[in-house]
Formats: sequence, C-alpha cells, structure tokens
Amino acid sequence: MSSNLPPQAAAAPVSGEGTPDARQLRAILITVSIALMAVIASVSGLNVAQTHMAVEFSASQTTVLWIINIYTLALAALLLPLGAIGDRLGRKPMLITGLIIFGAASVVAGLAPSAAVMIGARVAAGISAAMIMPITLAVITSTFPEEERGKAIGVWTGVAGGGGILGMFLSALLVDVADWRWLFVLPVVLVVVALAMTLKSVPNSRERSTHSFDTIGALVSTIAVIGVIFVLQEGPERGWTDPVTLISLAVGVVAAIAFVAWELHRRDASLLDVRLFRERGLASGSITLLVVFGVQAGIAVLLFPFFQAVLGWSGLLSTVAMMPMAVMMMMTSGLAPKIAAKIGARSTMTVGVALSTLGLALMALFVSVDGGYLSILSGMFAMGIGMGLSMTPSTEAITSSLPRAKQGVASALNDVTREFGTALGVAMLGALLANGYRSAIDDKLDGIPPGAADTAREGIANAIEVVPGTGSHAQDLIHTAQQSFVDGWQQAMWAGVAVMAGLFLYILARGPKNTTPTPNHDAGAPEAVSAR
Repeated sequence: MSSNLPPQAAAAPVSGEGTPDARQLRAILITVSIALMAVIASVSGLNVAQTHMAVEFSASQTTVLWIINIYTLALAALLLPLGAIGDRLGRKPMLITGLIIFGAASVVAGLAPSAAVMIGARVAAGISAAMIMPITLAVITSTFPEEERGKAIGVWTGVAGGGGILGMFLSALLVDVADWRWLFVLPVVLVVVALAMTLKSVPNSRERSTHSFDTIGALVSTIAVIGVIFVLQEGPERGWTDPVTLISLAVGVVAAIAFVAWELHRRDASLLDVRLFRERGLASGSITLLVVFGVQAGIAVLLFPFFQAVLGWSGLLSTVAMMPMAVMMMMTSGLAPKIAAKIGARSTMTVGVALSTLGLALMALFVSVDGGYLSILSGMFAMGIGMGLSMTPSTEAITSSLPRAKQGVASALNDVTREFGTALGVAMLGALLANGYRSAIDDKLDGIPPGAADTAREGIANAIEVVPGTGSHAQDLIHTAQQSFVDGWQQAMWAGVAVMAGLFLYILARGPKNTTPTPNHDAGAPEAVSAR
C-alpha cells in the first residue's frame, strides 16, 4: 500500500481484555465462521423450497421470489450503517444482538402460517444478518495479530464463498428427508452454537471516534443500495423498461451520487471515506470481489437447470454435483495467504482470476448434452481453485485499506461488494442464458403444437412440462430444449470469460502491490516492503 492515505478520524480502541492466545484465537475463528455460515446458508437455502412455499401459502411466483429476495435486500441495504454502528457500540454486543434476533426470526419463519408472516420474518432475518456479517470479519481484523490475520481471513472467505453451496446441499437434504419447514432448523442450530461460543470466547472491542455518526450518509447509502439491488432482482421479472424498474434505477443512481458527494464533504467524519478508493488495494479488491462473486452466482443460476432439466437430476443430487467447486474454493481460500506471502497479493489474485477464466472457458468449450456432468467437471474444479485464490487477498486488501477504527465499515464494504456482485451476476448471466435459449429454440419448433411451442420458448423447465401433450414429438422437443439450453449456456459462459479476462488485465495493471514480510521485524509490529 502506498502511504498517501487521507488523514483518519482520531479513534482509540477500547477493550477490556488482553491479547488472545492461540487457543482463544482458534475458538474466535470457529465462532465467527459458524455465525457467518448461518447467514450465508440462509441466502440460498430457500431456493430449494420454492414450489413447496407456493403450494402451502397459495402464493404466486412473484410472492415466492419476494420471500427469497427480501432477505438479501435488507442484508445488503444495512451492511454499511450497521457495520459502522458495531464499531462504535462494541462488536461483541452487536454480534450477540444480531444472533438473538436472527435466531428468533428463523423460528418465526419456520412456523409462519402465511406468506405475509414469512416475508416479515425474512426482513427481520436480513436486518439481523447485516448486524452479524460485517462483525464476523471485523472481529478477525481487530483481534488477530497481523502474522495470523491472513490465514484467518482465508478461512472466513472460504466459508463466505462455499457456504452458500453447502447451505443449499443441507437444505435440499432436509427437504428430501423431512419437510421444507425444517430448512430453518439449520440456521437456528448454527445460531445457538455461535451465540454460546460468542459469550464464552469472543472479546469485545469498539472504537471511540471524535466525530458524530454520519446519519445522513447511512440513510443515503441505504436508499442507494435498495434502489440498485431492487433493479437487479426485479428487472428480469418485470422487464428492464418497466416504469418501476426505471424509477428504482434512477433513485439508486441519484442516491449513490449523493452519497459520494456527501462523503467527500464529510471527509474524515464520513461513514466511508471514498477518497480511499484511489488506493490500489481498496479499488482492486472491491472490483475483484464484485466480478468473482458475480460470476460465481451466475454460474449457479446456469448449473442447477443444467443438472435438473438437462441431466434429469433431483434437487439434492444437483447440490451434491456443485460440491467439488465449493470444496476447492474453501480449500484454496485457506491456502491463498501462504501463497500470497511467497509471490505477493497481486500475483496470487492474477493466478486466481486466470484459473477462474480458464474454468469458464473449459465449460463453454466442452459442455454438451451427451457429455453430461463430466463435460463441465474440469471447468468447475478450475473455477473453484481460481475463486479461492482470488477472494482471500481481495478481502485482505479491502480490510487493510481502512484504519482499525473502521473495521466494521471495511468488513461491511467487503460484504456489500459481494452482494452487489451476486445480484449483478445472476441478472446478467441469467438474462444471457434466457435470451440464448430462446434464440436457439425459435427455429427448431416446426411440427410442435403452437401452444406447446409458445410454452417451450419460455424456458427449458416449461418445455419439459409440456412434453406429455406433444404426442410423437415428445422426444424431439426434449432433445431440442436440452440442446438449446446448452447453446444459451455457451453464450453466457463466453460473456463471463470476456468479463473475467477484463478483470485479469485490470489486476495486472492496477492490482495491490506485491508485498513480502520484512525479515527480523518485531512480531508485535509487522511491517511490509514492496516487492516490486
């Protein structure tokens, strides 16, 4: 990092406990990882229960999607303000409060008698998740000594990256062997364990600032995030030119511009000092996480219908099929700090992005109906390894760019970037897949009854649904829909390759500086020297 940082607000850490030993640090890391897993698993877990909720609540698909998406919307909107409040009020009390509310909201959701109650419970869960998620990373960055921090962040990023897939697997398992309402048992159990361990193991820390809390910045940032995330979630459903979509986009963009202007005005007293984005670490780390998480989320949108509609697998088997990518991601996230210590953060990120790009290209080149799962397995492995290598140094670049007094804000920025990337990736790659599928199937429906053909154009799941009514054309329609899906898949994958290739060039040019530890420095005050 260069040293031309703007002056920071005076702040003094307040903690009543000494430096934790190795055993305590291990307990802290386990605790925050379990808390994070509860939040991450709840982002994707309900996806496997959409049909069940629609039937039980007599709800439309739009309502079901709101039950799923409102959680992410509340989470993303409040990450920055609640992360900053946690810095001031104390990270341990904030984590405890968030866990209690999150657990209670999960219980209410599991027992909800109607869609309205379920939506309310999901809003409460999203708000409390915004209290938990940034604090888990802030506890690591404010507690762990610098020589151990990278490894701890590697574990955190592994859970954040692979936890969603693991959560979907456990959720699908519960739906298959029990009932969809048992999905909420998983987060409740995780919360109870995390709460007990937090009370016992996590030290408290908070920062005293000489400046008042940036209330206006917090409100404007919330409006900006809600506006943009709403567009990304609702745009594919409502249409990108729908008045509601356009108004939401305008509100989000105007609020984002106003937020930047206000934060520049507040300078050292700002919620987020936007001047820090001139620094390579913060800018490149944020952009890398935005793109990598966007591609990962978009890939999930493509993989599940491939497994279920093309290969004919169950929801549970489909989530199992995703596990190689999740496992490789979690493993390499833990190894990334060691690699970065040897070759530098920028080099590690560059290798990771290159491998992720290779994985996308392999899937685009070799995916086929006849090749099945094996035709994409090598690409999934490469993507998992690449994402793991790129996520950890990106996260560390963000957290190290902000002072200790604002680690809650740094962690929240890291999380907001992930949520934006996820929403953007799902919207972009999902739209490309849908458009590619329609273009491919349009001229292959000769002989299919007009009503069935119109339904088949809507998507591969719709095509499979109307197959029984097409008589002798049934097998032809199945094969046509499957091949058209693969054609659309390839278009989306090549678009992902182009985006990742652009990120690769950006990291080469503007990635964080490679650093190596200075030999014989004092362990209590580690330093770094530029390697290039």
